[in-house]
Amino acid sequence: MAAKEQKSLDIRKKDFALDTERPDRIEARVAAEKLDLSDLTGTWLACDRNTGNLVRVDIGTRGSSLTVHAFGACTPSPCDWGTVKGIAYAANVSSAQAIAFSARYEFSFKNAIVTGHLDSGSLVVETYNEFTDGSGRSNYYTRGYYCRRKRG
Repeated sequence: MAAKEQKSLDIRKKDFALDTERPDRIEARVAAEKLDLSDLTGTWLACDRNTGNLVRVDIGTRGSSLTVHAFGACTPSPCDWGTVKGIAYAANVSSAQAIAFSARYEFSFKNAIVTGHLDSGSLVVETYNEFTDGSGRSNYYTRGYYCRRKRG
């Protein structure tokens, strides 16, 4: 490597190292750990009772972490996908209110990424499904609107 290229690379490495230690980045990381999850938490039911996708999503907390418990459309009762750790997201780096989430499920036959965001009182939930069992089925995407179950 030429000396000029090496110097340029060293400068970029130094800039990156300094950038990751900036106080505003540390504050953003700490804020993300303290997001207010209350707008997301609760039981969300598919507004479309005839959905062939997720019928229910329970969003909760474990300590300061978000949890996601999804249920698929199966008969005679919903398929319990289990509870996994979720990641909460705010609208911007200085916001303290969570408005969206993502979670990852790994099954023996597929992987699924579940995302959701608040929209005018509803929760819009999307799934990205990747088959890993060699069945030849197409990976697929879903989107649905979910209504919060009334508390109490």
